[in-house]
Amino acid sequence: MATNMAKSARDSTPKPKTQDPRPTLQIIRLGRQRYAPVWEMQRRFQQERIASLEGGPPAPDRLILVEHEPVFTWGKRTKPEHLGGGEAALRALGADTFEVERGGEVTFHGPGQLVGYPIIYLGNARCGKDLHKYMRALEQVCIDVAASYGIKAGRVDGLTGVWVGDGKLAAMGTRVSKWVTLHGFAINVTNDPLKWFAHVTPCGIKGKGITSLETLLGHAPALAEVEERTVTAFRLMFGL
Repeated sequence: MATNMAKSARDSTPKPKTQDPRPTLQIIRLGRQRYAPVWEMQRRFQQERIASLEGGPPAPDRLILVEHEPVFTWGKRTKPEHLGGGEAALRALGADTFEVERGGEVTFHGPGQLVGYPIIYLGNARCGKDLHKYMRALEQVCIDVAASYGIKAGRVDGLTGVWVGDGKLAAMGTRVSKWVTLHGFAINVTNDPLKWFAHVTPCGIKGKGITSLETLLGHAPALAEVEERTVTAFRLMFGL
């Protein structure tokens, strides 16, 4: 009898509740930072968000905005010839280098570029649990930011990213675990990043160039202003 009562008490113990499925989007502005600590922050936030969906402590969706110190990153499928003179040569330029877990080829992040890392649960986003729609939505955010400056940007069939003619204005890459995202997008604001891209084959794409808001406008808008327009476009696109 006592055993049955104890079992009944255990069965009636409330189980942890899953976090509210529609949390607030937290915007995190980091200013200028090196890549490594922000990469670690992304992974930590992703694990927190996954845990929250599985009944752990609440954790919000997040959008990290940062301007990196010079860094080249690439995914595991990057072809060695796309790294220019190789990793040692890229480091000799004064840049950090990292092979990361995202999809996509080699890219550059650095001063004059706004990088956004959404750590969000796609089950809450308007694009839903669909990686193709998610990537197209990221592109649309960057297209909308360009449009806010009167720039008509768009897509190129078969290529990821945002383009103006043959110039790539914004790049993106992602990795998703349990439908929580990692990595994100980068918009070239000033012309400063362009010289760095010349040392690699950006995104493994030959015969195309790189452009920036400064090139297209004739002047560089303030990074803080581009941040604000990006946050607005992101919230509207994803409904967060």
